[in-house]
Amino acid sequence: MNRDAVDPRLTTASIATNILSGLCLMAEEHGIACEHWFAGLRLARAQVDDASVRVSYRQASRVVQRALRDLPDADVGLRLGRQQTIGNFGLLGLAMMTARTFGDAVAIGLQYTPVSGSLMDLELDASDPRTLALVASPRAPEDAILPFLCEELFASTLMLCRGLVGPAFRPLRLELAYPAPAYASEYETLFECEVRFDMPRNRELVDPAWLSRRLPAYNPVSAQQALALCRAQMPRGPASDEIVVAVRQLLRARLHENPGLGDIAAELHLTERTLRRQLVAAGSGFRRLHDEVRSERARELLRGSDLPIAQVGASVGFRDAREFRRAFKRWTGRTPSAMRLMP
Repeated sequence: MNRDAVDPRLTTASIATNILSGLCLMAEEHGIACEHWFAGLRLARAQVDDASVRVSYRQASRVVQRALRDLPDADVGLRLGRQQTIGNFGLLGLAMMTARTFGDAVAIGLQYTPVSGSLMDLELDASDPRTLALVASPRAPEDAILPFLCEELFASTLMLCRGLVGPAFRPLRLELAYPAPAYASEYETLFECEVRFDMPRNRELVDPAWLSRRLPAYNPVSAQQALALCRAQMPRGPASDEIVVAVRQLLRARLHENPGLGDIAAELHLTERTLRRQLVAAGSGFRRLHDEVRSERARELLRGSDLPIAQVGASVGFRDAREFRRAFKRWTGRTPSAMRLMP
């Protein structure tokens, strides 16, 4: 059975592109071209460096599969994960760093997992009072990339934890649900703990005593500000299918050109008929998306710039200012001038 067709979690574009960007940088360091990793995925190499772009698990997992075929190192996940610092986690790292305790930071990390770009589902298991377990579950049974996903997740988590509480941090044990790779000794060197393979679940076990450790960078004001910014980056409203997100991203990039259905279909290497059918299947339509993106961008410009209204209209694809005013009133119920005057 094709899981992509039945599980919307695999085709919902809600994942940040941190991991994909890291793989592309690794390829560039090796002098390896990586543009073909994105072929047929409604995604381009340049987009994965854009913090606003979100991809689906299907897209991300395909890029990972192609990257692992091209990159020369077997331990790509460990290499990518151990390069991470708190700074690489951006706003999420700042929110965790300024939390009161390590336990508070862990709770923040789990709550805002989508902001980090994780490709695995995470949960905290505190059923055993002697240990605390971070459990990582793959969204789809893809054995070929499971070692990479676990290596990247647990290695980057380790570096994040050491950045929060110091280099003395180490897990009690790491359990992984796949056979030991040829480079298994590198796991023990990095994690400095017992590592077990062929286990029922992927788990990192930690001493609960760490949870009460106070963080040296605790700052309640900075913590509130960082958390507010993390909330703003979380997926909002109904989840969008990857085709809807791809069309929205292309429309936003070309708004001033007023692109039509054929223009966007060509960008995605689809026929107009196929694109129209896929949008309908996702519960949307091209005209509706075009108007939504134009309305959003026009409101941003009206509220955040001093551009003349005619120029705002031109920025979202209208040659005639009167036509823009009529369209804006239809979208929002207000004129552009009234929107600009709103507090």
